[in-house]
Amino acid sequence: MRVVPFGPRAVLVHVGDGISPEVLSRVLVVDRTLRAVPGVAETVPAYASVLVLLDRPMDVGELERRLSSAPIEGGTAPAGESHEVPVAYGGVHGPDLGRVARWADLSEDQVVALHSGTEYLVYMLGFAPGFPYMGTVPERIAAPRLPQPRPRVPTGSVGIAGGATGIYPAPTPGGWNLIGRTPLGIFDPARTPPALLEVGDRVRFVPIPPESFAEPPPPRVPEGEEGRPAIVVLQGGLCTTVQDLGRVGHRRHGVPPSGAMDSGSFLCANAAVGNPPEAAALEFTWPAPVLEALVDLTIAIVGADFAAEIDAQPVPPARPVRWRRGQVLRFRALRGGMWAYLAVAGGIAVPVVLGSRSTYVRSGLGGFAGRKLRTGDVLRVGEAWAATPAELPEAQSGPIRVLPGPHLDLFPSGALDRFVNTPYTLSHRSDRTGYRLEGPPIPHAGPGEILSQGMIPGAIQVPPTGQPIVLMRDGPTTGGYPVLAVVCEEEIGRLSQNRPHKTIRFVLG
Repeated sequence: MRVVPFGPRAVLVHVGDGISPEVLSRVLVVDRTLRAVPGVAETVPAYASVLVLLDRPMDVGELERRLSSAPIEGGTAPAGESHEVPVAYGGVHGPDLGRVARWADLSEDQVVALHSGTEYLVYMLGFAPGFPYMGTVPERIAAPRLPQPRPRVPTGSVGIAGGATGIYPAPTPGGWNLIGRTPLGIFDPARTPPALLEVGDRVRFVPIPPESFAEPPPPRVPEGEEGRPAIVVLQGGLCTTVQDLGRVGHRRHGVPPSGAMDSGSFLCANAAVGNPPEAAALEFTWPAPVLEALVDLTIAIVGADFAAEIDAQPVPPARPVRWRRGQVLRFRALRGGMWAYLAVAGGIAVPVVLGSRSTYVRSGLGGFAGRKLRTGDVLRVGEAWAATPAELPEAQSGPIRVLPGPHLDLFPSGALDRFVNTPYTLSHRSDRTGYRLEGPPIPHAGPGEILSQGMIPGAIQVPPTGQPIVLMRDGPTTGGYPVLAVVCEEEIGRLSQNRPHKTIRFVLG
């Protein structure tokens, strides 16, 4: 067993090698042991490792001592539950069943018999909230991923990718071979726990007649409305969402933390209007939204400078401003920065989903109906507190500070030094999931992929192309690319304010 730092508040515990029930059993024992350790906020078990998120800095040696004194090797893993998952195979429900059959030189019925005749272990949840990675698919039908992913896979689709099989909990892009669909709800944020399947559970697929298939139930929406109608959206802008400080405790189910990209600017905006730090606010980029007040409000805008105006009057940054009923808030020009925050005294009132009001658009989770704002939306606002002045975050410049990543042994000697001494350009394909860097490719010492492990915001992954990707607030909770470095938590906000085509430098710190 090996314990490796993963930034200042996380460690990666390598339990074994490869994919097997025996290794997974040890993973589950280690996971159970670590969850009982004071200072451990949450864990992400995956295949042959456990990612440990800490709520305070902790010496790696302390965790190693805890693990060495626990009966890991002889311990009994928690007993997973057994599930029978009904599946309508083939046809419109499984458009790739014929492809898999041709690849395997079998009939479609034979593929179904092999797939449904195997009991699978859930080795990991990731990619999307509740998405189970299960194994092992019989070698005869272990067809590789599609050469081109689909832009949208229907909820409940059952797929094969090599030796793994999985179920898509929500409509997302995906490149697995779709062989059927289940009517079961695989992920429901109103359920405890929200994921139907847990790591260590056992699953059997049961064929059902296609005509008996019913659409999976939609996730339940929290009932009740808070606050009063206060803001109408005249134009939604490119990417305007409700965010707070993010979710805690659900990464093991594949739910990313989300939350404000630049938490420093977000906190400053809330402070300026007298809100508590966790109050929800609007996050937006350029092109920015156009908004009208339905009642008198107190607001503050912090972060990127988009030349905010209320009825043609400039709005000063980080100061409480009265926004009167009927007045229109516009943003006239892109002057600098990437993400701006609009805090309203009383906070944006949307339902709490899995402990947060933040929006995770990819899975339609939280925020305003789980999506970006659009024309005609009406936002509600809670009861206001007394507004107080706030200090703008201190402007910082210079390279972004990073720490060594957990996989330095998978890169040639000196790779980290070359990375921090090389300027990179931010790609236009960057978003809340990840910031893609363009520059000299970083070589690997071996294969450019690893057995999937837990990931955190700030992790700098290096895929086989050698072009680094910095995981951001909506980044996946697990990943299969080695991590060369980790952006310091307090630097993620500063990194996020860089726009595409901007040159970025990094420094060890």
